[in-house]
Amino acid sequence: MSLWRRIRARVTDDLTVAAIPVFFATMGIEHLVLKRRIAAIESGRRRPDSTPGGEPIVPLGYEKRDTLASLAMGVGSLVAGPISARVLRRTVRWLARHRLADLGRRKHALWVAVLAWDFLYYWDHRWSHEVHLFWASHENHHSSDRYNLSTALRQSWTGILTSWVYFPLTLAGFTPAQKEAARGINLLYQYWFHTEAIATLPRPVELVLNTASHHRVHHGRDPEYLDRNYGSILIIWDRLFGTFEPEGRRVRYGLTKPVGTYNPLRIATHEFVRIGHNVAASRSWGDRFRSVLGPPGFTPSQIPDHPPTGALATPGR
Repeated sequence: MSLWRRIRARVTDDLTVAAIPVFFATMGIEHLVLKRRIAAIESGRRRPDSTPGGEPIVPLGYEKRDTLASLAMGVGSLVAGPISARVLRRTVRWLARHRLADLGRRKHALWVAVLAWDFLYYWDHRWSHEVHLFWASHENHHSSDRYNLSTALRQSWTGILTSWVYFPLTLAGFTPAQKEAARGINLLYQYWFHTEAIATLPRPVELVLNTASHHRVHHGRDPEYLDRNYGSILIIWDRLFGTFEPEGRRVRYGLTKPVGTYNPLRIATHEFVRIGHNVAASRSWGDRFRSVLGPPGFTPSQIPDHPPTGALATPGR
């Protein structure tokens, strides 16, 4: 089968593609809800959200160029996924032949796969904030200073860099169909909580599941919110591993050093370019290594005035 046919087949079978009509319908509803909130603020019927010091907060609602950039990133990720799957095909087949168990044959195997994927996703997501190369792949998802359902579609084109995190599922004997279903369920769950239209849910839900409130924290650039709440479906992983932070003051979204563009190609690649510049400027192998696999904020000692473009000056985002 040709690569193009594989891409079409993978996209056709993708749960996220099947949900596209729902994505657009819910974005339309959210737009109307947030538009009413903006009108209430402008008319004085509602106080504007701001930081404790009165600093203007991130704009509310949708912005055309920002939304189009998010949609373009989403389309790019749909094309990149099947290409990555083909690149990894031989490796996955080898792992399947040398699997250590056959959990895919057990009762309720799909839901065990969903739980296992969710646990591995926590580490994938966490390492994507702690290792510069992986951050370069993931950073585009945080590049908008707005937070709405279209932000959920601002996905990476280079997720292959952390595909190895999910290899244990193959070694455990889960089938390709089970793994794909677990991936799709995990990704679809993440869609709904990229919104400011939902405040908080009942406390038992907030204790166990990831919610809009928890994930707003994750997208925050305020110091107390940086590198927190990595979970996808379950927030219990963050509670167990010490990365949970509840939502307090109004969240300011985006990167500590904004990308400053709506060009999807630049959004997808600019942090890789920065890594290349750092490697070229390094005079030691230690600095070269840290430029690629060190924390995102690492800067070679030879260029102390070189500012980060999106990552923190400390580990993480």
